[in-house]
Amino acid sequence: MQISLLAYVGAAIAEIAGCFAFWAWLRQGQSILWLIPGMAALALFAWLLTLVDAPHAGRTYAAYGGIYIASALIWLWAVEGVRPDRWDVIGLLVCLIGAAIILFGPRQPVA
Repeated sequence: MQISLLAYVGAAIAEIAGCFAFWAWLRQGQSILWLIPGMAALALFAWLLTLVDAPHAGRTYAAYGGIYIASALIWLWAVEGVRPDRWDVIGLLVCLIGAAIILFGPRQPVA
């Protein structure tokens, strides 16, 4: 489980960094060279999700959504200097509860 949590957090950081590289290029007028580390970060993101200990990709991606949203709000605050408001926090809590249900809900053994 610890490896999965680290993989989720690492994937979130890599995905946000990769997407931000595209944002910087297209929306902030940065050099197209930003896409090189951006694409590497997105490839790292995809690879890290394969390390999550779950039998199905779709469930892994769905549960990852809560971690991604938490990471995006941390990015908003730490990098963009915008403090998340109460609606951001409430939305995050709803998403994390949903991710936990997806990840830890009781299921029949996979056949």
